[in-house]
Amino acid sequence: MGKCHSCFKETNDSYCRSCLQKLFNGKKISHILSFTRPEFNEQRMNKSDQLSISGVQVKYSAKLEKKELLLTEEGGRYIIKPIPYGSFLYMESIPANEHLTMQIANLVFDINTPPNGIMFFKDGGIVYVVKRFDVLENGNKLLQEDFVQLANRSEENAGKNYKYDYSYEEIAELMKRYVAAYPVEIEKLYSLIIFNYLICNGDAHLKNFSLLRNEQFGDYTLTPAYDLMNTRIHINVEPDTALELFKDDFITEEYKAGSKYTRTDYLELGSRIGIKKDRAEKIISRFTSKEEKVIEKVNQSFLLDELKSRYIELVTERRDRLQK
Repeated sequence: MGKCHSCFKETNDSYCRSCLQKLFNGKKISHILSFTRPEFNEQRMNKSDQLSISGVQVKYSAKLEKKELLLTEEGGRYIIKPIPYGSFLYMESIPANEHLTMQIANLVFDINTPPNGIMFFKDGGIVYVVKRFDVLENGNKLLQEDFVQLANRSEENAGKNYKYDYSYEEIAELMKRYVAAYPVEIEKLYSLIIFNYLICNGDAHLKNFSLLRNEQFGDYTLTPAYDLMNTRIHINVEPDTALELFKDDFITEEYKAGSKYTRTDYLELGSRIGIKKDRAEKIISRFTSKEEKVIEKVNQSFLLDELKSRYIELVTERRDRLQK
């Protein structure tokens, strides 16, 4: 018996019944794509202007046609991410890393994520596939605005680091301006910020948080989480967080003493963005109390064995900081 290429459960098929329903509308899809990486690259190069989705990592639009995922110029309901090109460490494991991290977010910590899974080119290369949350079944596209747009920042008006020269506290201030259900949605943002720290995602910048407009009611809520990854596996030297926690260069005494964010810093952030201390304590404790479940998912994943132990080691270190 094999494992589901989405949630890791034991199954005789490529995906368990539940994941087939969520990811492929119940259609029985194989985890093997119908084309090779060279064939994919050729098609991508021929249609790159139409198929490429903005972002640093290689992303392409795809649609479900009968029982296959195919690249498409329009009407795509999926994003597929093969192994990217570049000079980072363990590039071949980036799709497996993103898939694992998204699954941990959802299955272990109940963070809302879009359905996603692992597929392989016919010649063996691994691919991460995720269902788009901004496109409805009828093809209508929901209005999604990331926090670069909401903050009105660009390279022209804020410099090359426009996605990074900001703080999570300021993101919360923007949410207070645009989100009517702020008390509910701010706890989701807070949870996601803590998760990104725990999981060593050093690239959770402004574009990786977005609001979605509800077609029926016209209000805004946080989108499902996306682009989650343990980046420290691929980049040895990077900041612990993509953005500063606090605005105005504020730092806690604890941070001054150790130059690392700890539980005290995240409690301070919670207080500053309107989350009561007992709620903030409870949220942080949720992320420090499920080590065994995290380890289980890592060991079930498609990561290389040598990276599984590294992933666990990195997350354990962050968990220890959050417990202090």
